[in-house]
Order: sequence, then C-alpha cells, then structure tokens
Amino acid sequence: MASSSSIRSFGSLICRFSNGVFLRPSHSFALQRKLFFREKLSSCSRYSSSGKWVSAFHFGTGNSVRKIRSFAPLFMGRRSCKIAGRKTAQDAKKTKLYSRIGKEVVSAVKKGGPNPVSNIVLAALLEKAKELDVPKEILERNIKRASEKGQEAYIEKTYEVYGYGGAGIVVEVLTDKINRSVAAIRGVLKDCGGKMADSGSIAFKFKRARVVNIKVTDVEKDQLLSIALDAGAEDIIEPLLDEDDSEEDKSERHYKVVSSAENYSDMLSKLRDSGIPCETDNGSELLPINPIEVDDEAMDLNRELMSKLLELDDVDAVYTDQKL
Repeated sequence: MASSSSIRSFGSLICRFSNGVFLRPSHSFALQRKLFFREKLSSCSRYSSSGKWVSAFHFGTGNSVRKIRSFAPLFMGRRSCKIAGRKTAQDAKKTKLYSRIGKEVVSAVKKGGPNPVSNIVLAALLEKAKELDVPKEILERNIKRASEKGQEAYIEKTYEVYGYGGAGIVVEVLTDKINRSVAAIRGVLKDCGGKMADSGSIAFKFKRARVVNIKVTDVEKDQLLSIALDAGAEDIIEPLLDEDDSEEDKSERHYKVVSSAENYSDMLSKLRDSGIPCETDNGSELLPINPIEVDDEAMDLNRELMSKLLELDDVDAVYTDQKL
C-alpha cells in the first residue's frame, strides 16, 4: 500500500512528464486526495498518428482502472496568438456581413415581394450586396427563405452598454424575436460584466460613416493619402501599431478611409482602379468621435465582452469608443 506522500510525488512526476516542462494543473489528476493503490500500476508509450509520443498511465483503484495520457504541450507564441485573433475577427466580420444582408433580404421580400423590378427596396439591397461582394447564392437562398411559412420579418434594434474603464459599447441587432435577443445580450453581460445603458447614453459618442479598409502592407501611406483625398475621402484613420509588430502583424492592420454614403461607390472604384486592394464595410460603421484610452486590464475585459456579444446570432455588429 502506497503512502500519501508517494502518491503526491508520483503525481508531480506525471506533471513534469512532457518534454521536461513543468505543468501544474489545479487538481493534479486528483492525486492530492488520499487514494490507496494496489499492485495494478503500469505505464506504456506509443507513437501517435499525429507524430507525437503519447504516454499512458494505468491506475488500478479497487475494481476500476483509470487511464491518464500525457501529450507533448502545444505552444503558441504571443505573435501567433495575435495573428490568429485578428484573422478570426476578419472571418467573423465577413460572416456577420453575410448574415445581416441575408436578413435584410428576407425583410425586403416580406414587405414587397421577390421581384426586384417591382420591389425598389430589394433592388437597392441587391446593388448594395454586389458592392459588398456578397455571394449570389446567399441572396438567392434568403429570397427563397422569405416565402417559408412562419418566417417573420426582421427588426433593427440598437442596445447600449457600459463597458470597463469608462468605455461605451454599441450593439447592433437585426432580429425576428426581440425578447430572445435582449435575453441573450443580458446573459452575456451577466457572465462577462458590463451594464445596460439607457438609449442615447452611449450612441451620441459615435458617428455613422461608410468605410473602406485597406491593409497597411498593401499601400504606401503617402500614396493612399493622395489618392483617397482626391477621391473625396472625408478622413483617413491610421491603425495603432505595436513596437514589436512584425511584417506579418502589420499585414493584419488596416487604414480606414472614411466616406459619405453618396460618394462611397465612386471612392471605392477609384481606389481599386489605382491598384489598391480594398475591403468594404458591412454597409456602414460606427466610428468613435473621441476615442478614449483605458488600462490594459479594462481593454482585455472589453475585448472579451465584445467577442462574446458578437457570437450571438442576432448581433450583427459591436462598436466601442476605446482605442484599440
């Protein structure tokens, strides 16, 4: 019969068994408890299909056998994490754009029918979708979906939230069930923090504009300034760059070229004609009038809160006035 100290020592050995790296989990495989083992203790190693050595430990406790496997740890450096996070954000933004356009198509068809010749709202929406590079199959699928029994029209709602460090957050929703949307948002705020604000408490800190996003690695700053201003841009917002940013980091940073709604298509065409790769917005964006600085802890908490809000199906966009 093994003593408790022996068991704890063996648990410590298991924690160290992974390329010599010490990993200390919170419960150490429950070996901190007073367990008594019989003679049934064995271990073996094998080479997994992923090309990594895997060690398996078998513990016999009474009539039951427990198996624990340890894998070589997977490490992702800070730079890789930042890049992965930005790419995930870009993919999520595109998904949200497609979702929003799809819901707008459903609402337009519900109100005016599926023929864009007679439905002016739908015709304008299809032009907008073309400008934003929305795939044709998404439009066709949602036109068909609008005729399905039980499908209701979507309603636009905006909710305002107090974030951490004095930051304000605006949540844009397009939903066919308002009560469901409100409950989901309140659930995120309960889990991640934040507080619902009265209507108008946060929104006045933003202005709505059309935006063209351009990677900093795709254009020289002076060239962009010259072309964009000649094309009628109202403003050009530069991204914040970290000192330790590599070229790969910079490839995920964007200039925001701000335009009026009336001039957006012309400006986008002129930028593309000049050979500058462009990414469209999702129809419009809310830009903070006076971005505020918050400490690192508040920034991370606000980012987590916004990320969780964006995961909600009914939420199309989330904006903040904190400097990102």
